[in-house]
Amino acid sequence: MTEGASEGRSGTLTLAGIPIGNGDDAQPRLLAAIEGARLIAAEDTRRLRQFAARMGIRPGGEDGARIVSYYDANEARRAAELLAELESGTDVLLVTDAGMPGVSDPGYRLVSACAEAGVRVTAIPGPSAVTTALVLSGLPTDRFCFEGFPPRKGRVRHFTELAGERRTMVFFESPHRLAGTLEAMAEAFGADRPAAVCRELTKTYEEVRRGPLGELAEWARGTVKGEISVVVGGAPAAAPARTPDDLAAAVAEREAAGVPRKQAIQEVAKEAGLPKREVYALVHAPPAEDGAD
Repeated sequence: MTEGASEGRSGTLTLAGIPIGNGDDAQPRLLAAIEGARLIAAEDTRRLRQFAARMGIRPGGEDGARIVSYYDANEARRAAELLAELESGTDVLLVTDAGMPGVSDPGYRLVSACAEAGVRVTAIPGPSAVTTALVLSGLPTDRFCFEGFPPRKGRVRHFTELAGERRTMVFFESPHRLAGTLEAMAEAFGADRPAAVCRELTKTYEEVRRGPLGELAEWARGTVKGEISVVVGGAPAAAPARTPDDLAAAVAEREAAGVPRKQAIQEVAKEAGLPKREVYALVHAPPAEDGAD
C-alpha cells in the first residue's frame, strides 16, 4: 500500500470493517488489505494478530506490517501521528476489534483531521452490529437512528429526551448494565413500547429477544452475557392537537415527562402545523377569570 508515496502524493487512510463475530464474514478485499498493508492502526494490536492468524494471513505479508495501537485513551495523540504519516505519503489501514471504525469505536478524530487536511479517505465496508440488530429486531427499518451507548448517569432523563423520537432507535449496552438500562427505557418510553435485545450477533450463541420493554427488563434481571444491541420502536404517531386547550395540554404532558418547556412548545407547534409563537402565547396566557359579577 505505497502508491501514494510513489506518486509524491499524500497517503490514503482506509477504514476497514472487521467481522462482528463470525470470521467467515471477512471478505477477500479485507484480507488482501491486511496482507498488503505497511502501517496498520488497530484498536487492539493483539486481537488484530489473532484475527489474522485465524484467517491464515499475516499483516503486511512476508515483509510484515508496522502495527500501532489506536484506542480511546491515545486517540487524540495517535491521530496527529497518523496524519503526519499520511501527509508524508504513507498509506494507513485503520481497524477496530469488530465492526466499522468510527461507529462507537475510535476513528472519527482521524477521519475529521484527514478531511480538513485534504487527505484521501476510503473504506472497506464490513458487517455492522447496528444494521444487523435492526433487521433482526422485527421493528420498522425504513427510518432509524443510532444512539450508541447510553450515559452511565441520568439514563431516565436521557431516554425521556428521546421519548418522542419517531424513528426506530438502536443502542449498544454492556451486559452488566442491561437490566438497569431496560428499566430506565421502560420508565421513559413506556413499559409497552416494543423492543428487541440482540445478543452475540453472528456468533454461536446468537439470541434475539423481542417484546415490550417491561418484559425485557424483567428477563434481563437474570444472567445475560455477550455483546448486546438494543433496538427500540419509535414513538407512535399522535393525533395533532387543534383546540387551544388541546395544545396547552399537549405541552403540559411533555413537560410532565421531563421535556423542557421550550422544546415541548416547538414539538407541539410542529405537530399542529402552527407557528411557535401561537403555542407559546397559549401556554403563557393568564388563566381565564371566573364568570363576571
